[in-house]
Amino acid sequence: QVQLVESGGGLVQAGGSLRLSCAASGLTFSYYVMGWFRQAPGKEREFVAGIGLTYDSTYYADSVKGRFTVSRDNAKNTVDLQMSSLKPEDMAVYYCAARFDTTRGRTASRISEYRYWGQGTQVTVSS
Repeated sequence: QVQLVESGGGLVQAGGSLRLSCAASGLTFSYYVMGWFRQAPGKEREFVAGIGLTYDSTYYADSVKGRFTVSRDNAKNTVDLQMSSLKPEDMAVYYCAARFDTTRGRTASRISEYRYWGQGTQVTVSS
């Protein structure tokens, strides 16, 4: 049974930083493209960042480029999202997602491309 468990959410002031982590189990992690998505109240879920099978295959939404960094540790089966210079508009529930793939260098940014999802972790940014 595949499980994705996010952690690290919380309350932070605008301009601050937060690091989210997603622990994966029940899958061969090195064969999964990982993504981070977020959903704010009243809005649709949107792509934030993705990382391919290799550590250097990363992709970001324009809204977070230069502020967020996604990384993975295949030995620990974890994917992290380092968030800096946080803005009130970054406030949302953040979800980790996994997609099976065998092609190195490829990432994915559409919700439909991901099969497995975590329960989410709340990030609140105060202005």
